[in-house]
Amino acid sequence: MTDRRAMASEGVAVAGTDLESARRVLRLESEGLKSLANSLDGSFSRALDALGGATGRVVVTGMGKNSHVANKIAATLASTGTPAFFVHPAEASHGDLGMIQVGDAILALSNSGETAELADLIQYAKRHEIPLVSITGRATSTLAQAADVSLVLPAAEEACPMGLAPTTSTTATMALGDALAVALLERRGFSADDFRVLHPGGRLGRRLLRVADIMHGGDAVPLIGAKASMSDALLVMTAKSFGCIGIVDDSGRLAGIITDGDLRRHMSPDLLDRRTGDIMTPDPRTLGPQTLASEAVHVMNNRPRGPITSLFVVEGGRPIGIIHIHDCLRAGVA
Repeated sequence: MTDRRAMASEGVAVAGTDLESARRVLRLESEGLKSLANSLDGSFSRALDALGGATGRVVVTGMGKNSHVANKIAATLASTGTPAFFVHPAEASHGDLGMIQVGDAILALSNSGETAELADLIQYAKRHEIPLVSITGRATSTLAQAADVSLVLPAAEEACPMGLAPTTSTTATMALGDALAVALLERRGFSADDFRVLHPGGRLGRRLLRVADIMHGGDAVPLIGAKASMSDALLVMTAKSFGCIGIVDDSGRLAGIITDGDLRRHMSPDLLDRRTGDIMTPDPRTLGPQTLASEAVHVMNNRPRGPITSLFVVEGGRPIGIIHIHDCLRAGVA
């Protein structure tokens, strides 16, 4: 620190040194992740069997820096369909062991594998036959030997220049936790719909909204038959306030659409006496109810003939709803 202050006071640029330090950290950590990826073997699948086979929840635990990593892994598991929560190993010895039940599985983190605070939790797991999966840096450690499945991190240089602060090792542990969560997600076929259920708020929830979630349905949908008069069509258009009306054939399928623009293009003294089927634009662009609302916005904003404000929602060719650009904006989809 003193040398750097002296350099700065003498007007010597230290930006190059800063960048070199940052790049060294990122290089060492990325090399650690590559080694981890190459080291994975059948124990990874056995770990998935143990964690995915739990009828209860996955309890993630770790001490020191690994407590923060464990919290993050538990949150990632829970948000991707594997019920999970964090238990602090020191608190576990003072009553929180009661949070862990038969049917749960434990994921314990310790780079050394000798974290003393994990001892009571390990004994509890053995006593109640609770599956124990460990992530550790030493295959011969107490934790690795006690675990039903041990995921061993390959030897890698810590990014700290003194080799003391957990950096590369915690990065690898967190990445391995992500790998477990995603692999479990894929095993159970966790879908975007499932993800949306667990993320109803924030940007993720808005991005995963479906057209069916925000469309207007039932009597709110402006529809009329192909043989109806334009005078009747105008009454429906005015009442429903979408600036358009869907034209259905005798079987109830959407045959066409009439918009405010169509009215202007067909303006004539006899317009109100004409039939809707003569005025409509056939085969309009439509959406399915499971289309993402964000895709609906894209379609409305990127029509070859210019933006539009509404789209009919059809199922089996029959209109079941209508979505307006304002519905998307109100829902926070843009």
